[in-house]
Amino acid sequence: MSGRLSGKVAIVTGGARGIGAAVAYKLGLEGAKVVIADVHEEAGKWREGWLRSNGVDAFFIKTDVSIESDVKNMVNETVKRFGGVDILINNAGIGFSGKSIFEQTLDEWNRVISINLTGVWLCSKYAGQEMAKRGGGVIVNIASTRAFQSEPNTEPYSASKGGIVALTHSLAISLSKYKIRVVSVAPGWIDTSEWQYPPRKPSLNPLDHAQHPAGRVGNPMDVANLIAFLVSDEASWITGVNFTIDGGMTVKMIYMDPDVLGNSIGTMVQDPELGDLIIRVLMSGGAKLTELKRMIKTMLNS
Repeated sequence: MSGRLSGKVAIVTGGARGIGAAVAYKLGLEGAKVVIADVHEEAGKWREGWLRSNGVDAFFIKTDVSIESDVKNMVNETVKRFGGVDILINNAGIGFSGKSIFEQTLDEWNRVISINLTGVWLCSKYAGQEMAKRGGGVIVNIASTRAFQSEPNTEPYSASKGGIVALTHSLAISLSKYKIRVVSVAPGWIDTSEWQYPPRKPSLNPLDHAQHPAGRVGNPMDVANLIAFLVSDEASWITGVNFTIDGGMTVKMIYMDPDVLGNSIGTMVQDPELGDLIIRVLMSGGAKLTELKRMIKTMLNS
């Protein structure tokens, strides 16, 4: 395929599923040769075949980004097959179980940090060396809005993503003399259902979409389209910064009050009248709330 990335070689870690798979596809559509580096061999081989069937010159390399020898092999095999490295997408990462900090173990902490953060450092180190030989390149690190705001019990994940944002501007300065640009992208809620292995249908309700100022939950191609721009020559004056892509959620102020609760329920069940009635009951308080509670209990027990 021809496009703004024709002749470029891209490595996408965690490229077998989710955001990484969409990024691999988009970069391939733009003309890049794509290496899918993923720890999941079955999913990786399947994605390689899927990409090839869609016209992308793709190659899978089994890689655990937390293991230095795996990362070295990933880069060496890419150079052997395609002649070098121009683009690195540090996308591989894992979530966390959501345990209370009092129940989290050091092994769990270390595992998340080693994959999500140390993996970015290792891949940047070895792919960056090859980029320097070619006179430059671009590294995109996938962070998260969890780098800036949190839900309870996400300490390992949030710390790893915050570390990625800091590592990004550090790498951008260190690698600038080699004409290597480094940026990070922080996605919000991205529904990856259709980009999983095997693909599955999304399971979202109207409230999931409506709470976003942009009117919907994000999808992996939203992120992929941004990244395709960032790695292109059109973004040649951009380095060292983070791009938040979240449908506006991190700039939205949320206060819990009867209007928010009632409108949310009305949106979720697609019945605005019910939402309005709930707001009126909540505002009235006292006996009407007690009666509503009694009626709900009766309905659940019937």
